[in-house]
Amino acid sequence: MTLVDLTTPAQRDARLDGLPVAIIGAGPIGLAAAANLLERGIPFELFEAGSDIADSIDRWGHTRLFSPWRHLVDPASQRLLEASGWQHPREDGLPTGTELVDAYLRPLAAVPAIAAHLRTGAEVIAVSRDGADRTRTAGRDRTAFLLRVAGPDGVHEVRARAVIDASGTYRTPNSLASSGLDPLGADEVRELVSHALPDVLGRERERFAGRHCVVVGAGHSAANTLLKLAELAEAAPGTTVTWVIRNAAAVRVSSSPDDELPARASIGGRVRQLVAAGRIRLVDRFETVRLRRDGDRATLIGHRDGALEELAADLIVNATGFRPDLGPLREIRLDLDEVVEAPRRLAPLIDPNLHSCGTVRPHGFAELAHPEPDFFIAGMKSYGRAPTFLLATGYEQVRSIAAHLAGDRAAAANVELVLPATGVCSSSLDDTAPSGSSCCGSASPSSCA
Repeated sequence: MTLVDLTTPAQRDARLDGLPVAIIGAGPIGLAAAANLLERGIPFELFEAGSDIADSIDRWGHTRLFSPWRHLVDPASQRLLEASGWQHPREDGLPTGTELVDAYLRPLAAVPAIAAHLRTGAEVIAVSRDGADRTRTAGRDRTAFLLRVAGPDGVHEVRARAVIDASGTYRTPNSLASSGLDPLGADEVRELVSHALPDVLGRERERFAGRHCVVVGAGHSAANTLLKLAELAEAAPGTTVTWVIRNAAAVRVSSSPDDELPARASIGGRVRQLVAAGRIRLVDRFETVRLRRDGDRATLIGHRDGALEELAADLIVNATGFRPDLGPLREIRLDLDEVVEAPRRLAPLIDPNLHSCGTVRPHGFAELAHPEPDFFIAGMKSYGRAPTFLLATGYEQVRSIAAHLAGDRAAAANVELVLPATGVCSSSLDDTAPSGSSCCGSASPSSCA
């Protein structure tokens, strides 16, 4: 494994000094990166694949967050906004995704010093070094990054002195199959499979009402959808709900009274009540292997208790989580954990095989560094396939990265991150772990390490 020297600054060609930092993704973390770089006087260019900022959030904007406003606003962004008269929303309020965008992210993106360097409809389809593929070492750290960007006017190339990839993972969901591969038969039923967090009470109500809906997944996205479907079933006769998980219990959905985010705990508690009342049918230990089209319906076929079992559905909601799209980074020298596809130094803090809590030890540029100098993956994408990312984590990540790029070593290394604990999280996802085992009860942010 090649390690990055974090103590000696790289010798950089003077031509790099006139180039901007490229930020990929204009969601909460990408915009926070822009605000932090702006405070440091570092030029940047911000690329958003969607037609508007925070395009992915727009897809689940109807969903209410369980984190209150006090955990949702980046400090550098707040300072920038307040200078123009913006007022922070009530700290204990719980916004929907749409409210987060309209009340915070859109005003931030409209700040002239950010808006002038924001490009929407600009998808970064590849990143490399200018004239140097990943096999070329000589002078690599003194060579500009080369980003290939696809937009309305075609494909063009942009050069940058550093890259912060904050493109997220919402566009690349995990597979329904337990193998991680697309299940056999997936193409046959593709139009019967919904993305995570569908708007079942709003614009997609007609699609779900009166149907048998199977939700696959054991995290908060699944739990949110289950609550909405149960509410729909009360108003729309014939609507039935089945919840499919592959473990014996949904250990990642908090329902602890000690959860420091009460709204998060209430999600798990309410779902469990609905299961107990028979309004949601729970099918546990189900390992999906293939899908089959049966007329207008889909059938999930999977292993359960040593035998094959079939589950019929009118609609399937894929709430199995997300994974990073690493295809555009093929020419970049990455050092990723082989399990969760997160930066190797970060992975032990978030690996769901080790713990499932949202509390993570403070980390910044050092834990996010790769063998490729001045290339960083930040935000939800930095967590790879781990499911416990919170916005406050990403804000501290990009603050540290911006300080590093500015040459402020003390600020870059002084990482402070205190996240609200779940109160209960298993130290292992083994089915036999006691339901009350906790490594998150301590006030120390490193208590789950």
